[in-house]
Amino acid sequence: MALAKQNKKFSRKTGAMNLIKGLLASTALLLAVPQLAQAEILVGFVTGLSGPVSSIGIPNAKGIAAGQAYIGEIGGEKLRLIQLDDGSDPTASARNARKLVEQEKVDVLIGTSGAPQTLAMATAAIEMKIPMIAVSPIAPVPAGDGGPWVVQTPQPTPLLVQGIVDHMKAKGLKTVAFIGFSDAFGDLMYNSLEQSAKTADIKVIANERYARSDSSVTAQVLRALAARPDAIMLGGTGTPGALPVIALSERGYKGPLYGNHGLISADFLRLAGKAANGIICPTGPVTAAEQLPASNPIQKVALDFRAAFEKANGEAPTDSFSSYSFDGWLVFADAAKRAMATGAKPGSPEFRTALRQALFTTKEVVGTQGVYTYLPADRHGVDARSRILVQIEDGKYKLLP
Repeated sequence: MALAKQNKKFSRKTGAMNLIKGLLASTALLLAVPQLAQAEILVGFVTGLSGPVSSIGIPNAKGIAAGQAYIGEIGGEKLRLIQLDDGSDPTASARNARKLVEQEKVDVLIGTSGAPQTLAMATAAIEMKIPMIAVSPIAPVPAGDGGPWVVQTPQPTPLLVQGIVDHMKAKGLKTVAFIGFSDAFGDLMYNSLEQSAKTADIKVIANERYARSDSSVTAQVLRALAARPDAIMLGGTGTPGALPVIALSERGYKGPLYGNHGLISADFLRLAGKAANGIICPTGPVTAAEQLPASNPIQKVALDFRAAFEKANGEAPTDSFSSYSFDGWLVFADAAKRAMATGAKPGSPEFRTALRQALFTTKEVVGTQGVYTYLPADRHGVDARSRILVQIEDGKYKLLP
């Protein structure tokens, strides 16, 4: 009788324990479900927050922050950003890319500031077989295993320079002198000018160069003026880009003066002052967003970018670099949405492959700088819609028809 009571008591205790275990297991399962639903897509971002290219890298970082504020998740998957500073050093750019992929297990790379730095990062991305979106222009890179892995958001320089040459031709100009940097950027600008001018029957009759660190360009300006060109084109950027503008003004030059997208800068406007009035520059549509026709789809995105930038950074954008990283985020988000539709899970090699395939089938994604359509044979993805001409008037950029 006592044994029966004891067994009955044991049975009740065992049942209670099993019930508790079952409830705990159910609770754990319920807690696990939202965690699975909120799995993250990891984005590795490299930029130059310090060093000589930080004037580009800091705006790039602010642009990517605006992108994350604009699109923070896709289909319930949170987009998490991991950012590293490469100090404007190409070696660090590649090292950071490897760290993000091998240690942080990111699904995609975005970066960085400066062409040499971006090229080093892209080379590492190709070797590791991870998709990358470049936010600085880069030279052609090998396709890599299975095809290309890298796209870029900046317009190709020849496309921008073509707009300048078209304007020269329309004005009946026949000769042009070039004053630009004595580095890779200056070479790229000069070569683009020479190529476009040749097809337009315009002769480049002077090629004057100066270093970014020079404090005077008097000799270069005098030689350019001595050639008696119909127009002068500038191949400098930012602060040092103002030197020939000031020197030409001091010597009374009144002819047509053409700039480049690197002169779309608050620092340039501040230093050049009234001497910059009249300069015609090619740039992306975001520079004159309010002046674009309402029918242009880029206008809405460009204005949305400005709002997102202010939300993320507490200030309005005053540069042309932050919009390239913002566009990089838009391109990534569009591709990630289509990659997820394949059923591949973030963090897996299958997802990386799906994301890469999605990048190179991107069609008509509207950004601030252009409308992007990428193909395996075209990493630039933009056309003439990514270029406008503006004229500087009293520190502002006026859209030209």
